[in-house]
Amino acid sequence: MLSAEFLKKIRQIEIRTKKLVNTMFAGEYKSTFKGTGVEFLDVREYLPGDDVRTIDWKVTARMGKPYVKKYAEDRELTVILCVDASGSGKFSTRRQLRIEQAAEIAATLAFSAVRNNDKVGLLFFTDRVEKYIPPKKGRFHVLRLIRDILYFEPERKGTDPAAAFEYLMHIMKRRAIIFFISDFLGEGFETDTLRIPLGVMARRHDFVSITITDPVEDALPKIGLLDLEDAETGDIVTVDTDDQGLLDAYRAHRLQHIDGRRRLLKSHGIDSIELCTSEEITPGLHKFFQERARRYR
Repeated sequence: MLSAEFLKKIRQIEIRTKKLVNTMFAGEYKSTFKGTGVEFLDVREYLPGDDVRTIDWKVTARMGKPYVKKYAEDRELTVILCVDASGSGKFSTRRQLRIEQAAEIAATLAFSAVRNNDKVGLLFFTDRVEKYIPPKKGRFHVLRLIRDILYFEPERKGTDPAAAFEYLMHIMKRRAIIFFISDFLGEGFETDTLRIPLGVMARRHDFVSITITDPVEDALPKIGLLDLEDAETGDIVTVDTDDQGLLDAYRAHRLQHIDGRRRLLKSHGIDSIELCTSEEITPGLHKFFQERARRYR
């Protein structure tokens, strides 16, 4: 059973994210993500100017005069929140844990989706698929997703995004919107390893990358000897943060990693959102919705 404190946290996330959805993101989600097809509604008599390609020849032959098919946009979408549940998700040096920020991001996206009558599902992965919740609609379903993101304890700590991609490719027969929420840290995110499976995902689905970083990952603090533990392997290494050469080398490696990730995503035409545990999620998501809506208008 969830504690009162945990239920309060879920409720706070619901209140905060629903307020954002009902104000700032009210129309942006719908204008950003379009339906994937059309749905047949009915037939009506042909009128001058109608596209002849829409003529229903069987009805026309039966009625003795031309009739055309009427269509409506198939607005209903399927959204999958693909969440990195590896050990590094429990890390943060600022306002909230990475996994807590992931829950807030996921809640905002999920409430935006259900507000537009779309279905939302959730997949947790480490170095394997840990849990999958099929897409559904409704507020209570979204609350379950938030609870699971905050409460779920994976069995493993490693990271292999390719395993998540393979699973989604197998179960998602129709095109879906995949929000991939991760820190992009771990051996599974090596550029050469990820290039092919990521490319396949981007071709078949509307894939959006959301990277959550922490300030200390960009620049180590100068505090002398520091023990660093790999959250996924448990390995511990001691470094001297007073060594400027080491700090410069670390910074160069970090920038190379960021540049590699950005190049990889751009090469596949994948939209990317970069957020940080020290910042509010609202500006980053708002900017993404606005820029994408403008691009696809």
